[in-house]
Amino acid sequence: MEQYVDILQEVGNIGIGNAATALAEFLSAKIKVTVPQTDFVPVEEVFTRIGRAEELVAAILLRVDGDLSGMVLFLFPEASARELIAQILGQPVAAIQELDDMEESVLLEIGNVLTGSFLNAVSAMTQLTIIPAVPLFTFDMLGAIINSSLLGTGMVEDQVLLIKTVLLQEGNGVSGDLLFFFDIGALDTLLNVLRIQLENISGRVIPCEAGTDR
Repeated sequence: MEQYVDILQEVGNIGIGNAATALAEFLSAKIKVTVPQTDFVPVEEVFTRIGRAEELVAAILLRVDGDLSGMVLFLFPEASARELIAQILGQPVAAIQELDDMEESVLLEIGNVLTGSFLNAVSAMTQLTIIPAVPLFTFDMLGAIINSSLLGTGMVEDQVLLIKTVLLQEGNGVSGDLLFFFDIGALDTLLNVLRIQLENISGRVIPCEAGTDR
C-alpha cells in the first residue's frame, strides 16, 4: 500500500489547497493550510490515530457512489469546531452541544467544501466517477459517529484512507480529519488506477499485492 501513499498525498495537497482557496473566499480572509498527512489505516486502528472513542467531535457525513463508493467523514475536534465558529461568526461558542442552526450550518458548509474539494481532486486525477449525496451534520462521541455512519453501508474494506490537516487563519489553527471508508471492491478500483499511473510514470510494472488485485 505504501507505494500509493505519495500519489494520494499529492491528491490531498491539491484537494485541500483548493478547499483553502474556496474557504478564503467564503471567509473573506487569508487561509493557510498545512501539508496534509495521508495514510492508509487499518479499521481497527482508526481510534488510535484520530482520538478516543468517547471524544466529542463535530462531523460531516457524506455517502458517495459511482466508480468509487463508500462513506466519507470529516471530523472536527470540539475545540477546533468552536474555534472555527468563533472565527467566522465573531462570537464565542460555550459548548458544542448547544450549537444553533446558524452555527451548525457554518460547520456543515466548511466540511462540505473540504470533502468536496478532495473528492473533486480524486475524480480529476483518476477519471473515476464519484457521486456525492447530500452531506449531513452531527455531533456526538467519535465512536458513536463512526459506528452509526457505517451501520447502513454494508461491508467496508479493512483499510481506511486518512487525511489529517490543519487550516490556519491569522495564526489560529483548526485541525480536521478526513476518513474515507471504502465499500468492498472500491479500494481495489482506486489502487488499480493509481498503479497504472505509477507504471506510466516509472516505466515499469508495479506488482500487485499477493492475494489481491492491488
